[in-house]
Amino acid sequence: MGLLLQNINKIVSQETHLNAINLEFTRGSRNVILGRTLAGKTSLLRIMAGLDRPTSGRLLLNDRDVTGISVRKRNVAMVYQQFVNYPSLTIYNNIASPLKLGGMAKAEIDRRVRETASMLRIEHLLDRLPAELSGGQQQRTAIARALVKRTDLLLMDEPLVNLDYKLREELRVELQAIFKEREAIVVYTTTEPAEALMLGGNIVVLDEGQVVQTGPTPDVYHHPATLKVAEVFSDPPINYMEGHVEKDGISLIGAIQFSPSGHLSSLDPGDYTFGVRSNHLFLNRQDESDAEIQARVELAEINGSETFIHISHENTSLVVQDEGIHPHKIGAQINVFVNPNHLFVYDHAGQLIASPGKRL
Repeated sequence: MGLLLQNINKIVSQETHLNAINLEFTRGSRNVILGRTLAGKTSLLRIMAGLDRPTSGRLLLNDRDVTGISVRKRNVAMVYQQFVNYPSLTIYNNIASPLKLGGMAKAEIDRRVRETASMLRIEHLLDRLPAELSGGQQQRTAIARALVKRTDLLLMDEPLVNLDYKLREELRVELQAIFKEREAIVVYTTTEPAEALMLGGNIVVLDEGQVVQTGPTPDVYHHPATLKVAEVFSDPPINYMEGHVEKDGISLIGAIQFSPSGHLSSLDPGDYTFGVRSNHLFLNRQDESDAEIQARVELAEINGSETFIHISHENTSLVVQDEGIHPHKIGAQINVFVNPNHLFVYDHAGQLIASPGKRL
């Protein structure tokens, strides 16, 4: 029992928004759709909700074909990026609105509204109007209205994107606990790899309207099957370096030399693309096996409590994620270290050959 998408395609004005989507979501599962802006995440959710119809393909919910059935006739709830609440209704009536439309008894409505409001910590706001609430409280109201229905399918389209950092962190933690208590299929979209990792469950990596990898979220993060998946599932995008493998050594971007070991020891001689995430490049040697990269600072970008240092070596650009706030002068020479144990290896077709801790 669950939701099955069979060969879903969506074409608008001869432009393909979704291409041959085949997915299965089981009852009670948590699922994250990760993709960049315009990857097709919202288009896919709208089809799953019944707000749009696919150009071709079928959707089956609990073995029932719901492809042509409107959202009003489906047991589904959706939370949007924007705070979609009824401005003239109190918070209580906003949350209660889907239950009233369903003809539920007044006592049961009251019980569910107060229970859900308490879960999202807005029980003290039930008599207020949306305009009297903060953005975070308004989004909690929208989420409560979706949860109170106890639907078979709960869809959340980047619901925290318009909240400040602190509120996002707070709600992410709360939502994880809420999802675990529900039997509904939860599908949550995001552009942020960190958010996907925090929510856990299963992941669908979407790029340009196509599914490029699926699986348990930690597995996909640690073993991105293609260069594209590694790009999408890294923030900032994963660093790439061209390299050459010989029987007795590996060279990166022409000058960095080290001996193959661990997951790199079984590589056949030849040319490969090596990837390393920015948090695995360091300004100080961490281990005696680290390889040294002599580079030039192109930009130092402070982001909260981290500094992203954009560097270049020959014609290769890299980004180093350094904890703390550290100014660096543009044009300065800098030494950066990488441990071979953190390198991903891809072939000419962009397919994963080896990843840290795993040989393929």
